[in-house]
Amino acid sequence: MSQVFLVTFWILATLGISSFAGYLGKRFSVSFPIGIMGSLVVIAAILANKIVVVGGLAMPAGVIVASSTFLITDILSEKWGRKAAQQAVWVGLYGMLLLITGLWIAIAWEPAPFARDHAESFASVLGMTPRIIAASVIAYMVSQHHDVWAFHFWKDRFQGKHLWLRNNASTIVSQLIDTVIFITIAFYGTFPIFTMIRDMWMVKTAVALLDTPFIYAVSWLIDCVDQPSSSSEETLATA
Repeated sequence: MSQVFLVTFWILATLGISSFAGYLGKRFSVSFPIGIMGSLVVIAAILANKIVVVGGLAMPAGVIVASSTFLITDILSEKWGRKAAQQAVWVGLYGMLLLITGLWIAIAWEPAPFARDHAESFASVLGMTPRIIAASVIAYMVSQHHDVWAFHFWKDRFQGKHLWLRNNASTIVSQLIDTVIFITIAFYGTFPIFTMIRDMWMVKTAVALLDTPFIYAVSWLIDCVDQPSSSSEETLATA
């Protein structure tokens, strides 16, 4: 399986599954996409422990999942409003804090005598330094709140029109903010941060552009849920 196919499938599958949460949220409850936001944040944090190569650019494996969180908040902003999107941001933070706490306890816990080698591997893979933890939390909170604010700023400016522009204008800038804050706090003085910022933002921008068809598709599906079918209308009329 070629790397290009794998990465393309990974991006499209992640965006498709994530965006479909909006449709399920309309069918059942807005708590569905809000809960998915928390899951995405936790998954992204775990995957970030592996460094992968995308188009010759090295970056954390969680970059695509993390980028999908901005799609979720944009869907929530568009269909449920600012308050729902902000709730999702706080749910994501809560999930991140629970993950950090759980990992810290699990790593500090005395391992079973027969599993010491596995415990060392677990700690080396999933252990997070205080610097990376601080970078993750600060970057997440600043960029996600900016994304919600920017989406509604452009929505008011364009009177609810040009969804593609609002989605990309809010997400691409927010992704830059997220990348600059995280890379600077986590790696300043140890790695070439300008190169890392450029490379990671390029990938995030590509994902942001690719998520545009998905937000249109899920918006259409959500609107279809709002409209009763002709058979339902006939039933109500005869009743």
